[in-house]
Amino acid sequence: MKLASLEGPGRDGRLVVVSHDLGHALEVPEIAATLQAALDDWQAIAPALREVAIKLDRGELDGAKPFDPAKCAAPLPRAYQFADGSAYLNHVALVRRARGADLPSSFLVDPLMYQAVSDGFLGPTDPIVVADEAFGIDLEAEIAVITDDVPMGVSAEAARAHVQLVMLLNDVSLRRLIPDELAKGFGFLQGKPRSSCSPVAVTPDALGDAWRDGKLHGSLWSWINGREFGRPDAGVEMQFDFGQLIAHAARTRPLAAGTIVGSGTVSNQDRSVGSSCLAELRTIEKLEQGRAETGFLRFGDRVRIEMLDQAGRSIFGAIDQEVVAAI
Repeated sequence: MKLASLEGPGRDGRLVVVSHDLGHALEVPEIAATLQAALDDWQAIAPALREVAIKLDRGELDGAKPFDPAKCAAPLPRAYQFADGSAYLNHVALVRRARGADLPSSFLVDPLMYQAVSDGFLGPTDPIVVADEAFGIDLEAEIAVITDDVPMGVSAEAARAHVQLVMLLNDVSLRRLIPDELAKGFGFLQGKPRSSCSPVAVTPDALGDAWRDGKLHGSLWSWINGREFGRPDAGVEMQFDFGQLIAHAARTRPLAAGTIVGSGTVSNQDRSVGSSCLAELRTIEKLEQGRAETGFLRFGDRVRIEMLDQAGRSIFGAIDQEVVAAI
């Protein structure tokens, strides 16, 4: 089952069921007006949504309209919580190595995670609005999951069952603001503006063999200005699966339905597949050439992030955004 939220009229959008081929969509206000409303009572509402999805794929429903990602908000335009991890240790190790720091052994068993911006997410084609190019504008191609209600102290194995939807994420970062913030010892704030999400969120069962062991397997493609930037496999070298990430977040508190948990920047040791963020590429350049040659994003640049199935069809639709200057 694939779900999306059309823009307006309120801040939480209008829930639509989307056909598996992303061709058509149907609003379902009689079942749930918003995705958050569906998640609040997921066990009762999901079967009705699934029945609509089956009929929509069969072409049995009147009222379906062509699906247009440009009219989409994020699947959850705002969420009660967004906890972003850093589960790909190749990315972490590279960044630390560039500044002469080793990877602590604790990082192998204890996930990195921070409380991210959740009061608003950008839609898949919304512009990335930044006040100044000097902030060091970067993309971060990630996988994210959306949970139902998660109890405090849940085990990693049990936490996997609380993954109800999977989507793509561009965790926009302002790299030149982050070092000073981290040096204060109190985490990110200004260096992490709003993230953007894929047009649709997909239930794990609809992902087939690509979803296994609490991970999404497959190449996560990113392009900058139409040129391929990276295609690392999201299921490779992910140190902590989503069950472990959710359990980490829920160790001392329950998680409300609609919580988003991110994977962190997808990264593989195989450098032939490229990177998912400019900071990682710049780090590799420093290590290999002594200096970074690739700049950060500029106003007018366009970023695209997408995952394809084995037949080359888009699974989640594409995040496709232009970087623009704040007025």
